[in-house]
Amino acid sequence: MKHTFKRIFASLVVSLATILICAPAKAALQETVYKVADNLYSFSMDGGYISMFAITDKSVVVFETMNSQHAQAMLTAIRKITAKPVKYAFHSHNHWDHASGGQVFIQAGAQTIAHEEAAAWMRANPYPDMTAPTLTWKGDFKQFDVDGLKINLHYFGMNHGLGMTVFYLPQSKTAYLADIVTPNRVIFSVVPDFNLREWERTLNEVLKLNFDTVIFSHNEKAEPLKGGDKEDVKAQLTYLQDLRAEFYAELKKGTPPMAIASTLRLPKYKDWVGYDEWLSMNVWRILADEFMGPFPWRPAQD
Repeated sequence: MKHTFKRIFASLVVSLATILICAPAKAALQETVYKVADNLYSFSMDGGYISMFAITDKSVVVFETMNSQHAQAMLTAIRKITAKPVKYAFHSHNHWDHASGGQVFIQAGAQTIAHEEAAAWMRANPYPDMTAPTLTWKGDFKQFDVDGLKINLHYFGMNHGLGMTVFYLPQSKTAYLADIVTPNRVIFSVVPDFNLREWERTLNEVLKLNFDTVIFSHNEKAEPLKGGDKEDVKAQLTYLQDLRAEFYAELKKGTPPMAIASTLRLPKYKDWVGYDEWLSMNVWRILADEFMGPFPWRPAQD
């Protein structure tokens, strides 16, 4: 068994080395800002990473800073709409590619906010473009009232990264989801830093929220800035369930575990972005998870 998993993870390393050359290309956006609802906008430089910002009676609130270039471009876009000050910039989780760029908004006078689990990791793992948040929150739920705009912060547990926060704006029935749903795409590469079973549980919890529209940090639909709805969340959940079910179907047929990544197919998803490049990598992660147990993991926090 020890040698089997050495081979598994050697394959994962090789798979990771192919990500940069195999990652599907993004089509150029015609517009970088989209009005989602009254005083609520999505923003992206090129469609690869998508943020959201809301304008209140007195201020602006930003969701997901990404990096300094993205953050500065978003601030410029905000200034074309309003001169109101940016009061808060929220980080969804700890990963460098999402939690960088906060200093752009700090320099503009804003407070940056992350869950305490994300903040602890950010402080312990410095990155040139990332600044630790100026404020933190803890627990499973917190509501902010920013000049009349209600923002619900939900922490559903250790699903992806640390401190993953789902944002819900009840007045417009709009949610913002980072990384845990990417419409019309199989899972990114080898499914890095996801606890798959906790991810499934989280998606079921997300579906209980009363939103009509959701903006995704990554979106492979034709008009990514427009976001989507609960059907996109359901589709992500179904893909995870189908992937695991087909993995066990292959085992039941007698397919050797190490051969499943080469044989498993999910034709239902053949038109999804990344199907040819990443499906086998997704299978390797299912294999590791189902033989070793779910990871990452830690005891529930008080």
